[in-house]
Amino acid sequence: MRGAEMASQIKAHAAPNITAAAAVPEPHLYLVTPPLSAPAGCLPISAEAAAACGVACLFIRTAAISNAAKLEQIFQGIAVPFQERGIACLVADDSQFCLRVGADGVHLDWGGPCCEDALRALTPNYIVGAGGLRTRHDAMIAAEAGADYVMFGEEGWPQSAIAGLVAWWAQNITVPCVGYASGFESIRPLVGAGADFIALGSAVFSDPRGAESALREAAALVKPALQAGC
Repeated sequence: MRGAEMASQIKAHAAPNITAAAAVPEPHLYLVTPPLSAPAGCLPISAEAAAACGVACLFIRTAAISNAAKLEQIFQGIAVPFQERGIACLVADDSQFCLRVGADGVHLDWGGPCCEDALRALTPNYIVGAGGLRTRHDAMIAAEAGADYVMFGEEGWPQSAIAGLVAWWAQNITVPCVGYASGFESIRPLVGAGADFIALGSAVFSDPRGAESALREAAALVKPALQAGC
């Protein structure tokens, strides 16, 4: 099974009654790539490093390219070694592209017609994740519709608002949640709030020290945050 690490956690957390309280697990990392326009070699993190740092998911974003064959080449050139190490690899929005390239699921900005299409095409064997959620109500709608996880936040969001949404969700809902950390200083509050996964994008991929060094720092911050009980 591809993406066994994330998929198994999602299925373990999921429950028919989404209003039941959930225990706070040890969070794993969820990486969001910048838009990519070339296959293997353009991602500055190896699959080995990602696995060693506890990455459960890699959301592979591609640049706006009309050539379908090139898009498939980009995804497959990056994803396969990560999938071989049990890291789920997701694509954006397109359920048919997901099936065609062998992705583990899709991440959607929730609310459009592609959400219903994805749920029909991919449930229950693939991951359907919900992003673009501005309120608790938006997230509840996505969870009730069948999303396997909800993601709070993205680049530019106030981190205090993200942590507040994550904390409320973790206390009341069993569907897993991803908290987006714009910087390393946001990791501890999101862990303390009860996020099941910590998403990192530019904080890792734009770090001047290099993405793998940044990823190791992020991984090191997760466990101290848990031990501190923050």
